[in-house]
Amino acid sequence: MNKKVVFNGIQSSGTPHIGNVIGSILPSIELVKRNEADSYLYFIADLHSLTTEKNKSQREKNILELAAVFLALGLDIEKAILFRQSKISEVCELMWYLSCYTPYPMLANAHSFKDKSKNLADVNGGLFTYPVLMAADILLYDTTLLPVGRDQIQHVEIVRDIAKTFNKNHGNIFIIPSYIKNISSNTIVGTDGRKMSKSYKNVINIFLEKDDLKKQIMSIKTSSTPMGEKKDFENCNVFKIYKTIASVEKQKEMQEKYLSCSYGFADAKRDLLDLIYKKFEKERELYKKLMLDEDKIYDVLKSGEDKARVLAQKKINQVRNVLGF
Repeated sequence: MNKKVVFNGIQSSGTPHIGNVIGSILPSIELVKRNEADSYLYFIADLHSLTTEKNKSQREKNILELAAVFLALGLDIEKAILFRQSKISEVCELMWYLSCYTPYPMLANAHSFKDKSKNLADVNGGLFTYPVLMAADILLYDTTLLPVGRDQIQHVEIVRDIAKTFNKNHGNIFIIPSYIKNISSNTIVGTDGRKMSKSYKNVINIFLEKDDLKKQIMSIKTSSTPMGEKKDFENCNVFKIYKTIASVEKQKEMQEKYLSCSYGFADAKRDLLDLIYKKFEKERELYKKLMLDEDKIYDVLKSGEDKARVLAQKKINQVRNVLGF
């Protein structure tokens, strides 16, 4: 009977915003707390980040920030393995093998490529082959379950197709992973109403000091409905963000305020600011302490990499054997 292995990766592209935290990191940590799997592997996708970030110092800073966020939000490193993708060289070897079983049209139809294919001069080979590296990440560790957001489902299906093709040729070498949608798999809007994304510069960073956090929240775009009239909370960007972290009771309270005639969008933004600042107060303080102790973060990562490497070497040896290398 196969062991149950939960696996998830997040690209290191700066301090995770609230969309990353609610949509991926906290659900992943919650899975560890449930303790329903045999192992949990969470990796920092620093190789993936090279498709866009070429600066060494910035990439290193991004890695530290992401690891610190995982730890500050409560990842239990006694139960979960946290590691850097780039430190497990076997993943690049496996990527090459898998690329030889991946048809061109599959990659050409991947969202990661199609979304940027209108400007092909801006598309590098790493971006085009992104799904194959993702497949190598997942299959290298005998992953059985992937927590994913809605925008990653297509990539998981590509992983499954690649694994099935390889297995058809060489026997059941790879486990075909399943996936579950993260609890908050719906798109979390940014300050401009589009999907929250660092590339759009519309994020909210919960680890900022209050004045800087306030600037981000006060920049949220709202309608021009004046004071003295009821507000449409269902289509308000402030409320859309608020409800992703507020309790049902708090959501109802804010809805009632929107329907009163004495509550403005500036009031809603102040309520959102207070909620975020208080809700993540302890995590913010722990994050700041961790960022002042880089050696502690690196120790956690190195320990995780030692454990991940054992699993990776076992699988890559299986693959080499069936391929005759």
